[in-house]
Amino acid sequence: MLAGVQEVINWGAPVILPIIIAIFALILGTGLKKAIKAGLTVGIGFVGLNLITGLLGDTLGQAAQAMVKRLGLSLTTLDIGWPAASAISYSTLLGISAIPLGIGVDLFLLFFGLTKTLNIDIWNFWHVAFIGGMVYGVGHSFPLALFSMLAYQTLLYFLADLSAPTIKKYYHFPNVTFPHGIALPGYIFAWPLNWLFDRIPGFNRLQADPKTIQKRFGLFGETSVMGLLIGLGVGILAGYQVGEILNLGIETAAVMVLLPKMVSLLMEGLAPVSQAANQFVKKRFPSRELYIGMDAALAVGDQAVLAVSLLMIPITLLLALVLPGNQTLPFGDFATISFAVSLMVPVFRGNIVRAVVGGTIYLTTILYLTSWVAPLVTKMAQAAQFDLGHAPQITALIEGGLWPTALFVWGARSLPWVISGLVLLLALGGLYGLNRKQLAHKAD
Repeated sequence: MLAGVQEVINWGAPVILPIIIAIFALILGTGLKKAIKAGLTVGIGFVGLNLITGLLGDTLGQAAQAMVKRLGLSLTTLDIGWPAASAISYSTLLGISAIPLGIGVDLFLLFFGLTKTLNIDIWNFWHVAFIGGMVYGVGHSFPLALFSMLAYQTLLYFLADLSAPTIKKYYHFPNVTFPHGIALPGYIFAWPLNWLFDRIPGFNRLQADPKTIQKRFGLFGETSVMGLLIGLGVGILAGYQVGEILNLGIETAAVMVLLPKMVSLLMEGLAPVSQAANQFVKKRFPSRELYIGMDAALAVGDQAVLAVSLLMIPITLLLALVLPGNQTLPFGDFATISFAVSLMVPVFRGNIVRAVVGGTIYLTTILYLTSWVAPLVTKMAQAAQFDLGHAPQITALIEGGLWPTALFVWGARSLPWVISGLVLLLALGGLYGLNRKQLAHKAD
């Protein structure tokens, strides 16, 4: 049974999500032809996204490694990236239980009107499984790990509901939200930073969104040219030859141009399903609103998100070099930086300068936290019989360094059950506060 479920999970999001989309569309009454087309279009979009982000990881990842050698970085903990981290997270009965748990929590909250998010991004329940594995590694208690997963999943639904208006306003995605374990922590992290930035004289008047940059700098503000310049800069820092520098520049420009087109394809497939879902809800529950929970990949094609993500790669490497006490060598999660900042950028209203400064502060905390949890990640990997290669320790830069991970790990060590219980209560209270109007209509 466990092996069979793991085999299905190993199909990956580009296969699992189209199947879910098609089944969901059929349930909503879109018709067989439209349902198959919607699922297939979403699958094609995800394949395109993976190809382009893979290009980003391969090209800039190799350049980053060249920078590491050139700068003489000597760090003991290797960042293995999210693909390996997700496989490790789903490698146990506890990890796989995140899927039925996540679906069950969502259906429970939807039934009682406590959330507006219908999450179809089942693949990304691995973020919850990761938290469960970390808590189990600390407390060696299956019930505590399961309870922590329940609390974290509820927190993600609260944050998905909370961030939905911001997503709609900035990305113009109708009735879409991201219950995504990498994107949502950055959303919360960005708010106090934005409040602070608004109160710094001079800095608070700086306009640096893509449209303003393009208007002010003309050709040099164009998306493709920005990508070219960033790629050239990284290539120079990596010590590449002229031809290699130019190739990296063109490839980075290609990522900047092609990734938004793949996101448009994803939205094309999702649009009829989203419309059918909202018609379904309005017909049966006139007073209720529904958000479709999707992968934050929909957001990474934004011009500002892409520009910030590319700039953060050399900045992250520099931070790894200069931060005292950091043990993490960034590598596998370079492409995942775009997910980490995808909900920070809307809070900063697309201001690239604010997002880079905020992202630098954020990545500083991530590097320290991911170094702190590295022994637990290594322990999880060993339990899953993951090949560590020659690395003394491994970690997952983005997932391992997020503040929810630190919160649950610290809670399992210092106040087992208490922290998870408080998170669950606060998340439920937040959901009630956000959705009390539709709860009142339900009671009527």
